[in-house]
Amino acid sequence: MLNYTLTTVILKLLIILLLGSMHTKILIDFGHNISILRRRKGMTQEGLAMNSGLHRTHIGMIERAERDVTLTSISKLAKGLEVSINELFRF
Repeated sequence: MLNYTLTTVILKLLIILLLGSMHTKILIDFGHNISILRRRKGMTQEGLAMNSGLHRTHIGMIERAERDVTLTSISKLAKGLEVSINELFRF
């Protein structure tokens, strides 16, 4: 688990350094927060997809900061995780 976490942190830092944009940082932070909230609830990406009405691959892309998120998706994610929208942005 430690190696996975360390690798994830290193990859995220490299993305920030290479792209150097605030836009990228918020996507990384948001995706990381979705992943944490999902795992705390004991959900798989597939389970969150079913609860939120989004596709599993879309969830994965959000968690990896590979996809920008629409307001509609944010609302669906909050509903699927049974949290407030504010909770999704607590970095």
